[in-house]
Amino acid sequence: MSAGWFRRRFLPGGPLPAPRPPRPRSSPVPYRRPRFLRGSGSGPGTADAPRRPDVRPVRSPARGRSLPWNAGYAEIINAEKSEFNEDQAACGQLCIRRCEFGAEEDQEWLTSCPEEFLTGHYWALFDGHGGPAAAILAANTLHSCLRRQLEAVVEGMVATQPPMHLSGHSICPSDPQFVEEKGIRAEDLVIGALESAFQECDEVIGRELEASGQVGGCTALVAVSLQGKLYVANAGDSRAILVRKDEVRPLSSEFTPETERQRIQQLAFVYPELLAGEFTRLEFPRRLKGDDLGQKVLFRDHHMRGWSYKCVEKSDLKYPLIHGQGRQVTVLDVDQLEVQEEDVVVMATDGLWDVLSNEQVARLVRSFLPGNREDPHRFSELAQMLIHSTQGKDDGLTEEGQVSYDDISVFVIPLHSQGQRSSGH
Repeated sequence: MSAGWFRRRFLPGGPLPAPRPPRPRSSPVPYRRPRFLRGSGSGPGTADAPRRPDVRPVRSPARGRSLPWNAGYAEIINAEKSEFNEDQAACGQLCIRRCEFGAEEDQEWLTSCPEEFLTGHYWALFDGHGGPAAAILAANTLHSCLRRQLEAVVEGMVATQPPMHLSGHSICPSDPQFVEEKGIRAEDLVIGALESAFQECDEVIGRELEASGQVGGCTALVAVSLQGKLYVANAGDSRAILVRKDEVRPLSSEFTPETERQRIQQLAFVYPELLAGEFTRLEFPRRLKGDDLGQKVLFRDHHMRGWSYKCVEKSDLKYPLIHGQGRQVTVLDVDQLEVQEEDVVVMATDGLWDVLSNEQVARLVRSFLPGNREDPHRFSELAQMLIHSTQGKDDGLTEEGQVSYDDISVFVIPLHSQGQRSSGH
């Protein structure tokens, strides 16, 4: 994350700023570990603990501390790669409030009835580059950005098919000027909210780092459970996989290239003069006309593969640069899986995947869970076991007992527990 900030700061286009005299760099946020690790039994000085491969401590939530869906978690600091653990993790419950648009749009959110809420769950891993600051900022910020973006589209999310106009008002559907609307689904709004939240969080990180005179960035891997589906968003080289009895399914892509649509839209964003004042880079489900002014309609920009809503302005009536359908994002429909008790999602930073393949992780999961069904902490125990498998002990699954010297953070999310109400901290 924070790539946009680096582009804005370092792309050519003007004289280079004069070098500033060195000054002490203060962190924009204090160093910390995830809140749900409080009381885990390890002392606060994790960074001062011995970091030889054979003695680095593996930390997990304290017994009795429940994460969403009774998920498991474990982490280990690097072997003297850096002073601090640059990974960060966050999880919790997403309570999405519903609002009414129109004349009283800026008034309070409507919270009087339980039906006014959608509840979801959230797990996230961040791997810092150039220090832990960006990862800490992301862990503190991304869930709030995501909640705001979801609240902006929640009316469309609860509809069978998201309406073109958020008010539900349809304008001249038979007008021959209009092409057929694109098949946009409720899940596309969640995808758009995730993408917009990543963008918003990236801008926050850039501002905070610049204000404190620091550089750096982080990867982000996020899983969101909402309305019976699990959404996995990734920026960087962390990874998530689904492990079932007879299946291993990747749930994230690392360094996915941009689609042509996004590349063209980004080009128009960076060089708006190419539009010659005649086109809009934004994509809409159909061509807009004057009657749409002031309406909240579906759209997407260069950083989005999903969709969101915006209020139509006069500039949006220009001829659209983009036509046709974009590439769809794969979403795990948990309700359609016929979930078994030992079906899990494993999320981990690259320190794990540098040593273990998807298939090796799946074999470890399948060998561990059947014999530990009665242990209420088995998913954290499994996360610890996965980390121990990267620490040089030849168990026949890794090659020559390979050692990962990187930070490693692991979530194990049991899909069978999705109906249980448990809260993150």
